[in-house]
Amino acid sequence: MYKAPDMGLWVGRIDGDADKTSPRWHQCVSPLATKHQEPGIALLGVASDEGVKRNQGRIGAAAGPDAIRRILANQAYHLKYPTYDAGNFYCEQSDLETLQEEQATLVQQLLDQGHFPLLLGGGHEIAFGSFLGLAQHLNPSRTDAPIGIINFDAHFDLRQTAKATSGTPFLQIANFCQSQEIPFHYCCLGISEVANTQALFNQADKLGVEYLKDTEINSWQLPQVKQKLTEFIHPCQAIYLSIDLDVLPAATAPGVSAPAGRGVPLPELEELLTFIRSLTQKRLMVADIAEYNPMYDIDGRTARVAARLCHLLTR
Repeated sequence: MYKAPDMGLWVGRIDGDADKTSPRWHQCVSPLATKHQEPGIALLGVASDEGVKRNQGRIGAAAGPDAIRRILANQAYHLKYPTYDAGNFYCEQSDLETLQEEQATLVQQLLDQGHFPLLLGGGHEIAFGSFLGLAQHLNPSRTDAPIGIINFDAHFDLRQTAKATSGTPFLQIANFCQSQEIPFHYCCLGISEVANTQALFNQADKLGVEYLKDTEINSWQLPQVKQKLTEFIHPCQAIYLSIDLDVLPAATAPGVSAPAGRGVPLPELEELLTFIRSLTQKRLMVADIAEYNPMYDIDGRTARVAARLCHLLTR
């Protein structure tokens, strides 16, 4: 179910500069209301943790999108493009499959209108709708160039289950790619060896997934990581970027469905995201931030990290 944006979330301090050089997000975000608005950043919430529930995780992520908006509202605004709130999707009657289809349709519409969709979760079930919307926009079967999927995550999310969960979205994408006879081009960075069974590593290898473990993404290893990303991105016609906040250390991001025992440090994550943006430019077409669970956040730490990442991905 879709609901229009709640602009009452966008409140915060107003600095009284006469030259108007001190705006905050709440002063700059407007509702996405028509098909004729200037292209910009479109914030779309997927307020669902049905996938987390099905995956036997700790629920609470459905409250994530609006909690991130509340932190974003008072954050300093440095963007060069208009920013719109595109509202939220909710999972009605546990019907996750319909939610993913509806999400994909709106993501496609946003792309058709020239916007950059930045989606806020919610569980990582968000990923299938994000990719599907991009695929519907591009119709990738018309070209041999793949859509590149870059996922910062402690988990592969390639589980084989009877129904969609927060642990299945990239297998759903792989199955979709197979049905459309297009490449499944997936790179997952930050994999925790102790959080993925050997069956999941085998599945990743079978599908040709490129990945690095969390132990392979340290500050002194970033040149090698960037080289891997450069080679991965080179053939792509477009990039879909997903950030599961559980890729970060639990001390940095406690408010997630499955806190990391180790994780990838925030400075390394930020440097890699900045590198991806510089390398892809207009090929980075959709991004999402998943698994924020405010029920377990401490002092809003995780929400502040998510808001900081929104700034980094859009400025």
